[in-house]
Amino acid sequence: PSSHNLEMKHLPGADPELVLLSHRYEELERIPLSDMTQEEINQLVQELGFYRKETPDAPVPEEFRFAPARPLPTLPPPQALTAGGKTQPKRDEGEHPDL
Repeated sequence: PSSHNLEMKHLPGADPELVLLSHRYEELERIPLSDMTQEEINQLVQELGFYRKETPDAPVPEEFRFAPARPLPTLPPPQALTAGGKTQPKRDEGEHPDL
């Protein structure tokens, strides 16, 4: 059985990892899978909220259509105030606030 919104890509020579993407295909997190068993990986996928289908073409319940419904990180607006009441500088769209 396959999981909804989960795609497996084999990259020869690369260590296996689970890459979680936002609905905009922005990378949210990378989880190494090298030291995990198939059972542990299946459990992880379930814990992350992926819906496991009975067959590859089985329908997906509406509540799982966009699963895993992990909330996207919320970023402060460009002119948000800091704790001290000062205005933060605007960021360019290409900048990553976590870097």
